Amino acid sequence: MEWELDKNRPICPQLCELLCVQIANGELKPNQRLKSVRELALLAGVNPNTVQKSFEQLERQGLIYSVRGTGWFVGETTEKAKETVNEIIRKKTAEYLDEMRKLGLDTPTAKKYIEEWDTDE
Repeated sequence: MEWELDKNRPICPQLCELLCVQIANGELKPNQRLKSVRELALLAGVNPNTVQKSFEQLERQGLIYSVRGTGWFVGETTEKAKETVNEIIRKKTAEYLDEMRKLGLDTPTAKKYIEEWDTDE
């Protein structure tokens, strides 16, 4: 997975989102060991403390767990990750629609633009 982070947004939530998506889509399997905090920090070009915070947040959400002295692992259930990804999608969609409304577009017009962009690929 690409670790392109938006420097204009807080990094910790972006790392959480990226890892959550990898868990939800099966790229990271249950009980799979994650890269170490240092490895991921180097890969993403961020401070290790930021990665540690992201891991701790994902642990609180029940998506990953730590084994002292061994590392971080993907949790048993991917359903929680899928629910979290759906929440992220809903939030981003709402933000997009809000921005379109500020530009004077209604929802059907915004949807039309999405459909046009989707066929361009």
